[in-house]
Amino acid sequence: MTTTGHDLPRLLGNARRWFDDALTAAMRGTGERPVSPTQFGLFAVLDDEGTTVSELARRMGVTRQTVHQAVHGLVDAGLLEQAPDPGSARQRLIRRTPEGERVHRRALLVLERLERTLAERIGADAVESLRSALEAPWGAPPRDGA
Repeated sequence: MTTTGHDLPRLLGNARRWFDDALTAAMRGTGERPVSPTQFGLFAVLDDEGTTVSELARRMGVTRQTVHQAVHGLVDAGLLEQAPDPGSARQRLIRRTPEGERVHRRALLVLERLERTLAERIGADAVESLRSALEAPWGAPPRDGA
């Protein structure tokens, strides 16, 4: 196998775009309303019982404003709802609507199919090695750039 010589962050970004593009195409192909990669990412980190905007932003590594925009688009599409947070009078929980649950389950099935496709293309062992490397504890990022 040949390598491109590209740095790892670029390669990880390319891999993420491969999944995003394939998921978007598959969902459109089934007649689902298109959502952005940020909105897909929000679904991926959302707890079943609901999650606050602040926690979603932390998990996604984006600003609260970015999450607010994604949430509002998904609320308008009928895929998410906002509910009072029983633990805080000031915060609201973001959670899937029944339609959002249906779409989420469909997207998970598509992602499973995409992983099988990737395993057919690069080998099941390579996919398992990739998964193991990405799930391994990397520790906190170094602060000195090294």
